[in-house]
Amino acid sequence: MTTQKEIVLTLDAGGTNFVFSAMQGGEFIVENYRLPAEGHDLEKSLKNILKGFHHINDQLQAKGLTANAISFAFPGPADYPNGIIRDLHNLTGYKGGVALGPMLNKAFGVPVYINNDGDLFALGEALGGFLPKVNALLKENGSSKRYHNLVGYTMGTGLGCGIVSNGSLHIGDNSAGSEVFLLPSTVLEGENAEEGSCIRAVKRFYNDFSNSNGADELTPKDIFDIAEGLKQGNQIAAVNAFAKAGENLGGVLCAINAPIDAPIVIGGGLSGALKYILPSALEVMRSSYSNGMKKAIAKVYDFTNPEEQKAFIEEKGKKIKVPFSEEYVFMNEEQKIAIGVSQLGTSEAIALGAYAFAVGKLKAEEIQL
Repeated sequence: MTTQKEIVLTLDAGGTNFVFSAMQGGEFIVENYRLPAEGHDLEKSLKNILKGFHHINDQLQAKGLTANAISFAFPGPADYPNGIIRDLHNLTGYKGGVALGPMLNKAFGVPVYINNDGDLFALGEALGGFLPKVNALLKENGSSKRYHNLVGYTMGTGLGCGIVSNGSLHIGDNSAGSEVFLLPSTVLEGENAEEGSCIRAVKRFYNDFSNSNGADELTPKDIFDIAEGLKQGNQIAAVNAFAKAGENLGGVLCAINAPIDAPIVIGGGLSGALKYILPSALEVMRSSYSNGMKKAIAKVYDFTNPEEQKAFIEEKGKKIKVPFSEEYVFMNEEQKIAIGVSQLGTSEAIALGAYAFAVGKLKAEEIQL
């Protein structure tokens, strides 16, 4: 990415805030600009999107630079190849179909690429974040093992996911690949997984554990501070609230890890509380079914734990003889995957993913021409 000259306007569109910027060579070249999402009011939301991109574009023009494309993330399923946003759970104003891509193309005169935020988060971490870190540590330790796939999860207003296979996104035929929020929750009967691993879930669980009706007035940061003993409240309930969200997440991780088999990286607003979320998620992943069958084939290592990280990068194996010959080959004795926290920061990872996606599309179009 560092050698790319293309300039791309980016946007991290969450359910609460819009964060605008511009990248060149995989690096931010202007200051980020933040505006409220106004997701309940379509006109206000669209005007903020135009305002945000114009603000970034003005910064570029002041430097004598010109954008080659717009590329950004949006939360939830949509007709992304055509730039059309459909009904969104976290941005309720976007109903009935909104031609967001064509609107921006008309306003700025450059190609517009829109993808799911979880997809771009995973792509960014695969190119410049968690996956390179894992492989770099393996290389430094002299291990021959390298990982080529990654699953990224974002825990915040909702529960997002992205799957990267050998550097390419799995988007799906309906732009709805890796929508893990629709998996069944393992802690809430009859509800989907997002309801057990997002901001409103932590508030809900704290309310349940503390027998209080005041949780709606608390932010996840408040509940985290209560868990840390920095704020008055029910500390045990706060710890248990995050742990229950982690237990729910563990069910999702098992469901996706089985068919994908890849390292896992977690971002989003709740990732700051991963110290309380990850232990229960790992407990689920390391557990077994009633028949004794393990829920995960590969052994899962916690990359936020220095001792587990050290154990992960150590290559355990032996030489085995090739049948009917005098040759030997090395066999890894352990199948393993790493799970850790975003190395770039969620917004930065999404922006890098958006940049890489746009550059790839622009170059593909050049080849076709």
